[in-house]
Amino acid sequence: MSPPVAPYSGMPAIRERYAAILSSLTDRRHALMLVFGFSSGLPFLLVFGTLSAWLREAGVSRTEIGLLSWVALAYSFKFVWAPAVDRLDPPLLARWLGRRRAWMMLAQCGVAAGLVGVAMSDPAVFLPGLIGFALLVAFASATQDVAVDGWRINAAPQDGQAMLAAIYQLGYRLALLCSGAGALYIADFVNWRSAYLAMAVLMLVGMAGVLAAPRLAEDTAPSRPRSWRATIGEAIVEPFSDLARRKGPALALILALIALYRLPDFVAGVMANPLYIDMGFSKSEIASVSKVFGVWVGIAGAFAGGVAAARFSVMPCLVFGGVAAAASNLMFAWLAVRGHDLSLLTLSISLDNFASGFAGSVLIAYMSGLTSPAMAATQYALLSSLYALPGKFVGGASGLLADRFGYPWFFICTALVGVPVAILSLAVWRMERRAEALARQLPEPDVVAREGAG
Repeated sequence: MSPPVAPYSGMPAIRERYAAILSSLTDRRHALMLVFGFSSGLPFLLVFGTLSAWLREAGVSRTEIGLLSWVALAYSFKFVWAPAVDRLDPPLLARWLGRRRAWMMLAQCGVAAGLVGVAMSDPAVFLPGLIGFALLVAFASATQDVAVDGWRINAAPQDGQAMLAAIYQLGYRLALLCSGAGALYIADFVNWRSAYLAMAVLMLVGMAGVLAAPRLAEDTAPSRPRSWRATIGEAIVEPFSDLARRKGPALALILALIALYRLPDFVAGVMANPLYIDMGFSKSEIASVSKVFGVWVGIAGAFAGGVAAARFSVMPCLVFGGVAAAASNLMFAWLAVRGHDLSLLTLSISLDNFASGFAGSVLIAYMSGLTSPAMAATQYALLSSLYALPGKFVGGASGLLADRFGYPWFFICTALVGVPVAILSLAVWRMERRAEALARQLPEPDVVAREGAG
């Protein structure tokens, strides 16, 4: 006689999972993450894409624009001062706000001051002055990112990081809407100075979020004096040693994957706005399609990535996101050949922003899962610096490449980076599955303890 068939329990499990996802949206931490994502995302385009449009309009060459994108290298070297953000208290502010929030507030004030300085500069008259203020914005913004990432990782367990990443991406892309479309609209109808002054005022949103956020346990931990040798050890040696102990031989593939994953986005992003300008699109058209419609498509992609990572696990989503984000650059190569075509511009930006939003959420969730709670900000700063550094360096030469080979071949080459990204993603996924299978075969620690006692 055959055994009775157990009732199917898949649908209740699915309903429970989606109910958990929906109920998490009311979490206060998610509302704060939305605000912090906005504050983190606002400065990015103002020293990157939006600034490149201003420089191109002012007559700065594509080669110079590409080289000036190295201003954003501050984001890639933030791991150097991340231990200070993790362990040192800013004077005065820390007593009032706690360590994480004090660093956020200090960084936000620096961003606002730098944006005012950029607004008062004129690239056609004295370009070095504008570059100096842009460096201040990038440095302060990168410092803010370190503090926000530490707050995010410590504020929720691993299973909540995917949704936090999606909420962060939502806030980030809403900020891109303001610093992209908003700044271009203001520049088109008023001037660039007014655009950057308005963006400086919007930093008040992040400051309000800092005042509303609760202190975390890590905020109250006393800071300890460190020698320069200990600081270097905490900045580089300890985080990588911890990763090496936990990941073993897979660490080399993981780091290579992180380094290449967003390379097509960073490199192509430097030349996107110059492409639109050279194709004859007006600033209002660029703002409407790229910075308004495109941002909402990117938000949809970010949420799709967060939900997919929670539903299907991170690794398969990482493979899909990396390939899709790289392949979307082929649309810009087509646009460069076609010329001024508003419909094609809309389609190109839609595919690119959705894929980039999806890939961004999944990568944030993946890197967050690699960190240890004891050194969350420092370790995440190292990983996020690694994923941004190659793109920033190669992006500095993007203008030279576009001048030498033309826009079509330039964007085709950036899309081809998706091939090694796919190979590395699959290799890391395979090694992760092997490690999980091996872990399941090992005896439980309590069983080993009981057998040893017996």
